[in-house]
Amino acid sequence: MEDVFIRHIELLGYEKRFFPSQHYVYMFLVKWNDLSEKLIYRRFTEIYEFHKALKEMFPIESGDINMEKRIIPHLPAPKWFDGQRSTKNRQGTLAEYCYALVNLPHKISRCLHVVNFFKVRHDDTNPITDSQIKKPEVFILPKDAKKNLTDITGPIVLQTYRAIADYEKSSTSEMALKAGDMVDVVEKSESGWWFCQMKNKRGWVPAAYLEPLDGPDESEEQEPNYAGEQYLVQKSYTAVEEDELTLKEGDTIEVIHKLLDGWWVVRKDETTGCYPSMYLQKAGEANAPMKSELRNRSAPPRRSTISNAKSIHKQSRKQISQETYRRNSKKYLQSRRNMKEKLQNKANIITEKNEQEENKPKAQPAVPPRPSKDLILNRCTESTRSKIQ
Repeated sequence: MEDVFIRHIELLGYEKRFFPSQHYVYMFLVKWNDLSEKLIYRRFTEIYEFHKALKEMFPIESGDINMEKRIIPHLPAPKWFDGQRSTKNRQGTLAEYCYALVNLPHKISRCLHVVNFFKVRHDDTNPITDSQIKKPEVFILPKDAKKNLTDITGPIVLQTYRAIADYEKSSTSEMALKAGDMVDVVEKSESGWWFCQMKNKRGWVPAAYLEPLDGPDESEEQEPNYAGEQYLVQKSYTAVEEDELTLKEGDTIEVIHKLLDGWWVVRKDETTGCYPSMYLQKAGEANAPMKSELRNRSAPPRRSTISNAKSIHKQSRKQISQETYRRNSKKYLQSRRNMKEKLQNKANIITEKNEQEENKPKAQPAVPPRPSKDLILNRCTESTRSKIQ
């Protein structure tokens, strides 16, 4: 049986909680060797106690015997009172600590002490809450925080969405929904799966089942790009709906429109249709482990196929017909062909002209007419004249 170990630990930010008393917990996304990803919460005091125990287990690598041998990263001790400012300012150090920890020799990074500390606990998935106390405030760490930690501001208010239909989860990492449920969206993935939280529950939810409270969400979607971006098909899929495409692994396609529900409009030659974005990879990009794990899951439901959708909006969500995609795509393809033909014709004309110039006979120098005898006698010297006569 393969040993369990951690591939990567990403610090997402922290939460300010108010039950049983006000305190702060850091949020970590832990990526395991089985390609699963788990969200966990830890207080800094817990992390520091874990760090001290790790140093005791590996005295040589912690520098207790010889400081020059130290490879275990440093971690500052917690303050007597940890407030929001110290919690916020410590994020950069903590992110670097986690990165260094995972990259230590396997005897340290894969030991049971590390593995067990970062495993999901019961209170990670079911935190203790009190409905009478206000809900936790979430502070998300910006993606470019390593470049400029002073840009971290908060609290970042998570967007609240409403479920438009019932959804039954199909795995432990997902979250079931009832029509009308209100959820806070923590992360929006292009795959069409969004990580949400609702009271004491957290999990992945299909974006197709959610709509914002303030209006239809088509404004969040990108505009169609009829020129297309080149992508490679990493997993085959057989079309189920009429407007979907059947593609095979290894096919090269062009993405025209990236939709929020994770079903992108793509073009294969001159055929246009929808395809799960989680099965695609941008041409030239490396194969990320996270995307590999996503491809093992089923594609998210499409918004257009949800039955009995109870939307709070009278105005239906704007949709573009497949015929519009095809018409625009053909126009682009035709203009591209025309441009290619013009360039080819221009190249042929230049080549033909050059060949004609090369085959044309070179002009010979003109031979001057032979001078008459009288002209020679008139212009020559006395010596020459005497010889002629």
